[in-house]
Amino acid sequence: MTAHGEMPTICRGIRGATTAGANTAEDILEATQELVEVLIELNDLQTEDIASAIFTTTPDLTAMFPASAARTFGWTEVPMICSHEMSVPGALDNAVRVLVHVNTTRSASEIRHVYLKGAKQLRPEWGISDEEVARITGAGSTSSDETEVAAVPVTAASV
Repeated sequence: MTAHGEMPTICRGIRGATTAGANTAEDILEATQELVEVLIELNDLQTEDIASAIFTTTPDLTAMFPASAARTFGWTEVPMICSHEMSVPGALDNAVRVLVHVNTTRSASEIRHVYLKGAKQLRPEWGISDEEVARITGAGSTSSDETEVAAVPVTAASV
């Protein structure tokens, strides 16, 4: 605690994971954008507070870098890297994982980790319901001001 009773700003990790429908750039982009959007909303993240992000995919996802999806949320100055997870027999397929390092005054118990879709089986206690995801992302909304995923360039060079 600071002299004024406030929590000091420290660096904390926020974990997240989801699954992509298939090994296509579009599916990886969509899954990662949803994951990042929910992670931002539940933790009230500001881009300037993000120190770095590490994205991994299971070895079966190779069509695009997940970090490209995070750039669509303005993470253009955030250091990010992508890698593959270990190939463990029986492990979850089509998984995208992230570890985001943020500068925050929140305590560890106030951090909301985000596990979506098939990845909920990895950490059920951190699973986010489909209803909460739909509320956050506006899924099913026909609002004309929604960002079109198709308008996002998908290139390996953009990572």
